Amino acid sequence: MKQHFFLVALLAFSMGLFAQNKPQIEWVSIAGGTFTMGTPTIEPERGSDERQHQVTLSPYSISIYEVTFQQYDAFCRATKRKKPKDEGWGRGKRPVINVSWADAVAFAEWVGARLPTESEWEYACRAGTTTPFSTGENLKTSQANYNGNFPYNGNSKGKYLRKTMPVGSYEANPWGLYDMHGNVYEWCSDWQGQYPSEPTTDPKGPEKGKFKIYRGGGWNFLARISRSGYRDYFYPDRSDLHIGFRLAK
Repeated sequence: MKQHFFLVALLAFSMGLFAQNKPQIEWVSIAGGTFTMGTPTIEPERGSDERQHQVTLSPYSISIYEVTFQQYDAFCRATKRKKPKDEGWGRGKRPVINVSWADAVAFAEWVGARLPTESEWEYACRAGTTTPFSTGENLKTSQANYNGNFPYNGNSKGKYLRKTMPVGSYEANPWGLYDMHGNVYEWCSDWQGQYPSEPTTDPKGPEKGKFKIYRGGGWNFLARISRSGYRDYFYPDRSDLHIGFRLAK
């Protein structure tokens, strides 16, 4: 009996220790609602795949910050995975990079979360705005980390840092989320596909496909790619030095 109690206690302690080793994720609760996804035809430098349509979302939560190297490295240690390269820029609070979609999903599941859908991501990025950026009609390099040699719609040039910045280095959007524009592209759960023309509720994207959606632009991309409505996609089994992710639940 005493031996059984000891084993149970040891197991409980081990589970508690394992849970404590998992990184803490900070969240913003999103009330849900209906918004216009996509961009108006008059928006400068818009893409042909950004057709506007109404989307209704249920309440959800999204992480305040992009997942950091510090958080992802803890996952690698616990699961004995190879740590991704940091390109010599440093780890710690910088957003993790060089992670595939599958890597991002594995981390999300490990912490009891998931990747945001494309519609959840855009709703959170817009944060109640309808302009090209949550900052308004334009974006400055004092507001986000992107390639300032290529400004948006006639804006003046800015800095080009040539690397990621620690998460939260710039002002948050109106809903308290950091780095939704620039820094690193962020994986979404959806397969790439055309937008519907009719209103939808909690869309999940196509059932299958070749590419996975990622959003937000990155440190090495021009400003227009960081627009709230800009869409992009990549092979789910590949990674790159401008790709990271944030979480939802």
